[in-house]
Amino acid sequence: MKSISNTLITSLIASGLLLTGCGGGGDSSGPSTGTVKWVEGEFIPYAQLANQCDADLKEKLWLRSWSNDTYLWYSEIIDRDPAPYQVLEYFARLKTENLSASGEPKDKYHYSMPTSEWEQLNQSGASVGYGMTVYVQQRSDKTDRKITVAYTEPNSPATNANIARGTVVVSIDGVNVKDASDSASIGILNKGLFPENPGQQTRFTLQDLGASQTREVVLTAQTVVSTPVKNTKVLSTPSGTIGYMQFNAHIATAERGLFDAINTLANAKVDDLVLDLRYNGGGLLAMASQLGYMIAGEQATKDRIFENISFNDKYPTKNPVTGETLTPRPFYDKTFGFNTSLLSSGQSLPSLNLSRVYILTTDRTCSASEALINSLRGIDVEVIQIGGTTCGKPYGFYPTPNCATTYFTIQFKGVNDKGFGDYSDGFVPSSSPTLQSEVPGCDIADDFSHALGDKEESQLAAALYYRDNNSCPTQVAKASRTQAKPQFIDVGYMLEDTRNQNILLNNRILTQPK
Repeated sequence: MKSISNTLITSLIASGLLLTGCGGGGDSSGPSTGTVKWVEGEFIPYAQLANQCDADLKEKLWLRSWSNDTYLWYSEIIDRDPAPYQVLEYFARLKTENLSASGEPKDKYHYSMPTSEWEQLNQSGASVGYGMTVYVQQRSDKTDRKITVAYTEPNSPATNANIARGTVVVSIDGVNVKDASDSASIGILNKGLFPENPGQQTRFTLQDLGASQTREVVLTAQTVVSTPVKNTKVLSTPSGTIGYMQFNAHIATAERGLFDAINTLANAKVDDLVLDLRYNGGGLLAMASQLGYMIAGEQATKDRIFENISFNDKYPTKNPVTGETLTPRPFYDKTFGFNTSLLSSGQSLPSLNLSRVYILTTDRTCSASEALINSLRGIDVEVIQIGGTTCGKPYGFYPTPNCATTYFTIQFKGVNDKGFGDYSDGFVPSSSPTLQSEVPGCDIADDFSHALGDKEESQLAAALYYRDNNSCPTQVAKASRTQAKPQFIDVGYMLEDTRNQNILLNNRILTQPK
């Protein structure tokens, strides 16, 4: 995929539905036609500049006014003259440059993508690629690189070539992955991993899990439709029946998958649930609310808040995008019909009525996935976190299209029923938690030597061990963040970006050493 990456959204729509047009903009006074120009500190209402696509200046001034009106940290944007910049370059600068308390960039989630791609991706999970998601590891100096397949999509070029979890990509079109460093070689790697168009052919040298020799395959890129809910399993153990479910993205097509998966587990009368969110970068907050209800049930969620959201100080009581009065988001107990061809609206959701859930995480677990963790903890459902620290995104935005590009800029933040939402550095699994952002559980590295859903896979095995022993297993690899932290790159599909702006604008997943 092209303009976004470390996956995942984030439509996170306050009404639970997607925003499909340009609107809003505060005061509607002022000229809507004629010559416009940049004047420092003066902002034309953005509704008057929307979709005037024949002039770059109007597009840039639309972005400027829209950001000044709706961006959560609008007062921290430097009001630059847009003239020296291309449209996307200018948008990249319409955000805070401040750092968080931990020294990280305050805003790591500022990106854009072609509207046609966004609509296709959000509605059907479709994007151009090979149907494989890979995990990129490299040192802080961008050397000693390793690319491992994390999972594949069914009926995709990757699965048709018998590529599976744990396969290592040794080279791409003849360029060695491990030590490529010059710009030409990096460009070849990126082009191979991120095909621009269907039909692009790329030669991969692969080493399958457990194999001593490599093999070569030529993959032809195509439009791949993702399966966001998969591997629903009922696991029998001596101490009870456990449900397992891999959930990769809160997109429209996932509503049907979640509905069916929870029905299956409810009919099996599972005693506990292991929810695998390690590759789920977010999506629709309304869907996260539905899943929260399906886990906890009617009794636990009745009259409780899934999330309270707030916008910038210009809008203390009103949603600046929809114009609606701000009200708490409940736990939804009905279907929305996000994709009506798969599931109609208004149906009662099934539920497991659990007071505890085990959630598998990595630093790719983000946004709506984190909101789900936070909301369940807010109503005293016991969350046991197994895996790595999550990405840290207690914020959301409305995807907003203008001139064939959809823009994503942080517009609101959320808190749970107890008023907590301070997890900008992520939720941290801990055997002895002391902070609210620390969650009881185990720091366990992702295990590429076993299939997802295999009871021997490290994270799932740790969840099962913790259930029986109320403690973490010993002698397992930890997932703690380090200076040479691995990076997630989605080749099959991506919904939310947590990488830097250079990668966003240039579609680069790998960069040269400095």
